Amino acid sequence: MKVSISWLTDYVTIELEPKILADALTMVGLEVEGMWDRYDYLDSVLVSRIETVLPHPNADRLTCCTVNAGSGPVSIVCGAPNVKENMLVPLALPGTTLPGGLEIRKSTIRGQVSEGMLCSEKELALGEGASGIMSLEPEIPLGTPLNQALKLSDTVFEIGLTPNRPDCASVIGIAREVAAIQKTEIRYPHYPSPESDGSITDLTSVNIEAPDLCPRYAARMIKNIKVSESPAWLKDRLLSIGQRPINNIVDVTNFVMLETGQPLHAFDFSFLEGGRIVVRTARAGEPFTTLDSKKRTLSEEMLLICDAEKPVGIAGVMGGENSEIQNDTTTVLIESAYFKPGSVRKTSKQLGLSTDASYRFERGIDPHGTIDSLMRAAELMVQVSGGTPVAGVIDVHPKPAPSKCIPLSVRATNRLLGTDITEETIIDLLESIEIKLDGKERVGNEDVISFSPPSYRVDLARPEDLMEEVARLYGYERIPTTLPVMTATEIRAGATTLRCLRDKCRDKMIGYGFSEAINYSFIHSDSASKLQIPEDDPRHGVVSLLNPLTEDQAVMRTSLLPGLLETMGRNLSKQVKTLRIFEVGKAFLVHGDEELPKERETLAALWTGDRQASSWSTQSIPSDFYDIKGITAALLGDLGLEDPLYSKKGASSGPYLRPGYAAGIAIDGENIGLVGEIHPDVLSTFGLKQTAFIFELFLDRLADYLPDHKKISGISKFPAVARDVTLIVDKQLEAYQLLDKVKQMEAQLVEEVSLFDVFDGGAIPEGKKSVSFRITYRSAEHTLEDESVNQTHTAICEQIIKEFKADLP
Repeated sequence: MKVSISWLTDYVTIELEPKILADALTMVGLEVEGMWDRYDYLDSVLVSRIETVLPHPNADRLTCCTVNAGSGPVSIVCGAPNVKENMLVPLALPGTTLPGGLEIRKSTIRGQVSEGMLCSEKELALGEGASGIMSLEPEIPLGTPLNQALKLSDTVFEIGLTPNRPDCASVIGIAREVAAIQKTEIRYPHYPSPESDGSITDLTSVNIEAPDLCPRYAARMIKNIKVSESPAWLKDRLLSIGQRPINNIVDVTNFVMLETGQPLHAFDFSFLEGGRIVVRTARAGEPFTTLDSKKRTLSEEMLLICDAEKPVGIAGVMGGENSEIQNDTTTVLIESAYFKPGSVRKTSKQLGLSTDASYRFERGIDPHGTIDSLMRAAELMVQVSGGTPVAGVIDVHPKPAPSKCIPLSVRATNRLLGTDITEETIIDLLESIEIKLDGKERVGNEDVISFSPPSYRVDLARPEDLMEEVARLYGYERIPTTLPVMTATEIRAGATTLRCLRDKCRDKMIGYGFSEAINYSFIHSDSASKLQIPEDDPRHGVVSLLNPLTEDQAVMRTSLLPGLLETMGRNLSKQVKTLRIFEVGKAFLVHGDEELPKERETLAALWTGDRQASSWSTQSIPSDFYDIKGITAALLGDLGLEDPLYSKKGASSGPYLRPGYAAGIAIDGENIGLVGEIHPDVLSTFGLKQTAFIFELFLDRLADYLPDHKKISGISKFPAVARDVTLIVDKQLEAYQLLDKVKQMEAQLVEEVSLFDVFDGGAIPEGKKSVSFRITYRSAEHTLEDESVNQTHTAICEQIIKEFKADLP
C-alpha cells in the first residue's frame, strides 16, 4: 500500500517528520518498507536564465538558446514559442528522467548541439501548461534545484500490510492510524447530496440470486456525463502513489477505492440489456471477456455481475469489456457491493487474475461502508463530469453483517502482555482507533470491559484481538522483557530433552562429514506407495492438506526418506555423484480415530557414491552397507548407548530396504531404528539409478535409553591375550547371537568379543556357514598365563557348541 503525505493531510494534520512518522507506523504494525520524495526527480532540474535566443540555422520552428544555470553557458535547442532572453526557466540536465519516462541526454538536433532540455509545466508534471516553457519568478537564485525553488516535497510511504489489516488498504485507514499515534482528530470527507431528478428504481433494479456470496449490493446512476481527462488535482492524487490516470469516470472509482478501501465499478448503462443487474453464479464453462481483452472460461463457483442476458463483470475481480466506459458514454451505473472474501479469493486464484479490487475483497472490506463510498463516488463524478445524479439509491441487503461486542478482562490483558496497564489507559488506547466502549462490569474478581469494534475492523473478533491492539498502541518497546523462571533441577532435567538430543545429533552428524538437509513437511500423496509401504501400515495413512500449494505438497510426511531421496535426485541431476546428507524432523503418523496425528521425532541419513573423494593417492571405492552402519554405530556410541542390537529380523519394518542388506536397530528389545540399502525398485520409482544407503533413528524412542551419567573404567597395565574360534553353525543363525552369548557368560577375563569372518559354500555343508570371531582376554591384576586363558576359552567354546549345536571345522 502506497500513500503520500500530501494525500494524508486531507484527513489528518501531520505533526511528525516523515522519518519519525515512518518509524511510528512500523512500531504499530504497519511496516514502512520504503519511503521517498516524489519530487526527487527535480533535483537535476535547475533554475536557469536564457541569455541569448537565435534562430536555428536548419529549422524554422526551432531556436538555439544559450542558458546559464549558474555554472557557465549551456547550449540548448528549443521549440517553445514563448522562449525569450532573460527569462528564468527550468533546465533539465542530461541524466534526468521526467515523469513521462523521457530520459534527457546530450544530443544533436538538426546539426546543433543541445545539452539539456527546457521544460513545460506538463513535462514536469507540475501543471497542465504544455504550449510553452514554464516561467519562473525572477528572484530565484540560478542553479537552485527546482524542487527547492518551488518548495515541492511530498514523501511517499510504501507500507507492507499484513493480511489481517484490510482496513489499512486505504488512505483513510492509514490516516486513522496516524491520528491515533499523534493523538489528534481525523477529518472524514464531506460530500453533500447533489441535486437530482427522476428515480433510480424507475430505470434499473438489482436482483441477488446468490446472497451467501453477495450479502449486499448498492447502486447509483449518473446521467448526462461527459467522459474526459480528469482534473489536475485528481490526476495528481493518483500519480502520487503510482496510479495511471485513465479518464474522469474511471479515475473517480479508483480514487474512492484508494481513499476508502471500497472497490467500485462503473458500467456504461447503455450496454446493460434490460437495464438491470443480476448477481448470480456462473454456468460451467461459461465464457467471458474481461477488461484486459482476455477471454476466460468460468466455473460454477464463480460469482458474476450480469444484466438481463449476459455477464458484465466477475464479482470482486474485474469488469467486462462489453460494458466498459467509452468516450461517448453518457449514463453510468455505479456499483458498490460486499462480496464474500473466500469466493473472491477462490475466483482470483482459479483465473490467475489479481487486481486492486480483488486484493481488498479477498481480505475483507467494511460491510457497512458500501453506501458511504457510493455516495462519495457519485458526488465526485458529478463534480468532474458535469453529470446529473438520478435520485435515490438501490441498496439490496439480504444478509446484514451482525454487530460484535467483545468482552476484555483487564487482568487477563496484563497477564498476557506482561504489563500493568490501567483500565483507563486501555479504554483510551482502544477509543483512539474508534473502538467503542459498551460498558463495564465485575465478573468474579476481574474487571471486564465490553467493546464494539467499528465495522471496518473485520479482524477484531476475540478478546485476544483487542489485547493485540492494546499492545501495539501502548508500544511494543514499552513492554518489559522478562525471562522464564527455571530452577537448577529443571535445567539439569532439560539436558536429556528431545531438543538437546536433536542438537547433539546434528553436531555429531556434521562432524562425521554429513550435510544437513531441510525439506518441507509436505510431500506427494503417493510417497508411501513409492516407498512400497503396505496400505495397512500406519505410515500409509496420511494427513491431507485442505489447500495444498502444489500437488507435490498435498499431505504431511510420514517418513523423512522421500525428502532425502528427492534431494539426492536433484544433486545427481547436477552431477554431484557422492552425497552424504541427513535431516532431523518430524514424521506425522495417523493413529486410529485420533483427531491429531502422532508426531515422531526422527533422524534420517543418506549416503550415496564413493566412500571418500578420489585423488592421486586414493582409489574410488563405492560406499556400502558397512559404511552407513559404521556411522550409525558411531552416533549411538557417542550418545552413550552401548551395544545396540542389529538384527535382520528387525528390518521387516523397512519394506523400502533391500532384503539381506538391512538391519533393524533395537535396545532392550525396543526398535529404535533401521539401517540398510534402499531397494532398487524404490530407487526406480524416485527416478534414481545410483545405489543409496540410509539409516533412520526414532529419537523419541531413543531418548528413553540415554544414560543419565557416563561410565568409565581404568585401563589395565597388563597385556591382553586373544583367541580365535571358528564354528560351523546353521546358516539362518545370526552371528550376533553367538557374540551375545559370550558376553552373557560374564567370564571374568573376557574383555571384548568381535566377529571377523563369515563364509559359506566350498567345503562348508549346505545349509551351514562358518563363523569366526575373536575373544580378547585381559586381567586388571596380573599378566595372564596360557593355561588359565586356555581353560576359560575352552569352557566358553564348549558351552557355545552345545547351545547352538555347532561343529568345529
